[in-house]
Amino acid sequence: MVKLQGEDIYLGSLERADCKKLYEDFEYDFTNPTDHFHIGYSAEKSDEWFDEIQKLQGKENIRLGIFLNNGDVIGDIALQNIDYNSRTGSIGMGIVKLDNRGKGYGKQAVRLMLEYGFGFLGLERISANTLEINAAARKCLEASGFIAEGRERKAVYFCAKRYDRLLYGLLADEYNEER
Repeated sequence: MVKLQGEDIYLGSLERADCKKLYEDFEYDFTNPTDHFHIGYSAEKSDEWFDEIQKLQGKENIRLGIFLNNGDVIGDIALQNIDYNSRTGSIGMGIVKLDNRGKGYGKQAVRLMLEYGFGFLGLERISANTLEINAAARKCLEASGFIAEGRERKAVYFCAKRYDRLLYGLLADEYNEER
């Protein structure tokens, strides 16, 4: 089992019960929205999510839970769309409770996953995207060394408005220089 240790959190394998807990604890932040939210999903949907994680794990995704050092699961992070031939992938992350956001846990999780992706998997490029209105995600990505590379104008229809999707990238050379 993988355990990537940070200062306040660690990344580890998600079990079925962890996925259920993440579904149960999810709180949507309407003041700092992300591009999708799913209201009304039941615990059975978390079982489907766990099965999907297991199906894709190690093939095209590496998805891990974000755990406080006391063992409480607070979110998940993934290297997704991994192309082992091109040595690329993308990163996505979420922290489920509003009280756990803005405390640096996401930044620690991103740094741990970047180290895993670049250092262990040998990826040479990791990309990310977020909505223009998600200031917390932009701040986390930029603090982690990601470079803004582009903008897909009015790409997402969300909450009765159109928003730009911001595109970010980080190369292994840039990551190693910053470290």
